[in-house]
Amino acid sequence: VPGASARKSLDAGESHVIVTSWVFVDGKLSRERLAELVGAVGRERIVLDLSCRKHPDDPCGPYHVVMDKWQRFTDCTVTRELLAELAASCDEFLVHGVDVEGKGCGIEDELVRQLGEWSPLPVTYAGGCRDLEDIERVRELGGGRVDVTIGSALDIFGGALPYADVVQWDKREVIRSSPLPACTP
Repeated sequence: VPGASARKSLDAGESHVIVTSWVFVDGKLSRERLAELVGAVGRERIVLDLSCRKHPDDPCGPYHVVMDKWQRFTDCTVTRELLAELAASCDEFLVHGVDVEGKGCGIEDELVRQLGEWSPLPVTYAGGCRDLEDIERVRELGGGRVDVTIGSALDIFGGALPYADVVQWDKREVIRSSPLPACTP
């Protein structure tokens, strides 16, 4: 997503551009490319999409950002410091738990918890969500600071989770989390 292409999408009406592996070159974060994109469209129009997994040699270790169809590990591990650094160049994060993505086998609890604790920006988690309990789990583990996106688990995409149930859950959450209107005497 070079700057000119991103600008074209925004001029056509998109609110944000979602940027994935383009900001990595040879497995390393390219701060130059990120700065180029920010200069072209402004940080407030950028969503950084970080695909994450644990390294197979260290399954108890940190999550790493991966690229190239989730096969190549970058030099970035998901930390409070990394998210703070990247936050200066984007408006929000989209974070994939790639080991559960599209499998409907449950979410990456540890990753969701870390995102809720560490992200200084709005963050949406994607991966493994299979039912309303998983949606609620993201809300709880993320401390109400992590949103969730659901794909193949939805009935509209061939899964078992009724889209209408998700909409109803979301409406209840909005009502539950909205401040009560001020009372006037």
